[in-house]
Amino acid sequence: MVNKTLNIAHISKRKGANMANSRRVSRVSSLIKREISQMLLFDIKDDRVGSGMVSVTNVYVSGDLQHAKIFVSIYGTEEAKIETMEGLKSSEGYVRKELAHRIRLRRAPEVTFFEDHGIERGDKMLHLLDEIRETIPPEDESYNAED
Repeated sequence: MVNKTLNIAHISKRKGANMANSRRVSRVSSLIKREISQMLLFDIKDDRVGSGMVSVTNVYVSGDLQHAKIFVSIYGTEEAKIETMEGLKSSEGYVRKELAHRIRLRRAPEVTFFEDHGIERGDKMLHLLDEIRETIPPEDESYNAED
């Protein structure tokens, strides 16, 4: 009986540690998002990054804080998007080094940039819904569904 109690206590401690870890990951993720947004505005000097308007939409950090996936939305032409992503990819080392200075972690996470297409998909869906709405005839007020 005592053995089972110890196991349950051990499991609950681990669960509490996981909750604390997830809060820490969430906090580090939002710090990284804020710092990279600042870097995009003021610090990254690569002209390719300025060719499209860039905003950080989301940051996913691994549980061990060793890897960070940064999702960015880029407004501009397709060429500007490609150029901006190339500039961001080439600045990953600089961004990691800057994060090490700005955020106090034992080891700065490996940074990888990804283009977030969510806004484009949402815009496309809105256009499709508008097209569907245009094909539906307006409701006739004199029409009675009970007939």
